[in-house]
Amino acid sequence: MFSEQIKKYSWDEVHEAIYAKTSHDVEVALIKKKCNLDDLMALLSPVAEGYLEQFATKSHNLTIQRFGKTMQLFAPIYLSNECLNVCTYCGFSFGNKIPRKTLSEAEMKTEFEFLKAEKFEHVLLVTGEDTVHANPQYINNSIAIARKYFADVSIEVQPLGETVYTMFKESGCDAVLVYQETYNPEVYKNYHLKGKKANYSNRLDTPDRIGKAGMNKIGLGVLLGLSDWRTDAFFLALHLNYLEKTYWQTRYSISFPRLRPAEGVKTVNHPVSDKQFVQLLCALRIFDHEVEMSLSTREPEYMRNHLINIGVTSMSAGSKTNPGGYSASPETLEQFEISDDRTPEQILKLIEEQGYEPVWKNWDKALTAH
Repeated sequence: MFSEQIKKYSWDEVHEAIYAKTSHDVEVALIKKKCNLDDLMALLSPVAEGYLEQFATKSHNLTIQRFGKTMQLFAPIYLSNECLNVCTYCGFSFGNKIPRKTLSEAEMKTEFEFLKAEKFEHVLLVTGEDTVHANPQYINNSIAIARKYFADVSIEVQPLGETVYTMFKESGCDAVLVYQETYNPEVYKNYHLKGKKANYSNRLDTPDRIGKAGMNKIGLGVLLGLSDWRTDAFFLALHLNYLEKTYWQTRYSISFPRLRPAEGVKTVNHPVSDKQFVQLLCALRIFDHEVEMSLSTREPEYMRNHLINIGVTSMSAGSKTNPGGYSASPETLEQFEISDDRTPEQILKLIEEQGYEPVWKNWDKALTAH
């Protein structure tokens, strides 16, 4: 389990090593065909900010070699904003006195029909972490219904057990996303005050349970703004590296969510600039040529416009982050504020204008289908 592997590393020692890297270390990493974890430290270091042009060129070339000039499109569907956790950065936090809603089967189908009409074939089902309203049976039923509409169904829900993930896979789930938020255990405690999510180790080992269940894809990520992003990115890559070696038949994706305004969120303690965001994306692409990289509508238009040809392989479009937001209940609370509110048609046009081919469903399935 990764919770045992991570004990070999000290957060403070890794942090110190990253910040001690030199220009020579960065240049050595850039000329390598395959970087190791020590090279990644150099790519994430402050001194590496002076090499962004070289980073972008190499990241672009590596992405084209592996994925071609394609961009997968997906849409999140928030099924429930019920949550029993108290997390100080999330609008769904239990302590926030806001309207709660869990979609009924009929409301769910209305959302599915709306996105199907928008040509989406890949959806991400999202719920708060609630064992009553958004329990495994509810999630499993949602997956089964969604598969009647869409070719690819992913979920982002509470951490669960291996047998539950096996059930989800049998019902048609293709991928499970679970973000550690931050790999710093002390900082983690400060943001997760109550609820099952306060259990750092349980969340840390969730991807292992997903991998053991044989899920097709596992999504990882950290919430940028909670802790030092350079050190968190190293531990994210360490986790990815471990999973790829342990569950080698599974595909992997990384997301890069930056903290956005939301109910109950006051300040961002560790802001990540646009320049640093680009450095992070490129560094992880140079380190791992195979991982898929997803970019959400948290990012503003100008960032999404320019990141298409640098390393991203998947983008959301026209997203709503509240239950029923597309058609059923637009008045319910959002988890966070959207930054890029362009329509799917506008994003489609943008992708095509940059010489890329929009992909509405999982390209690996299309290539391997008989």
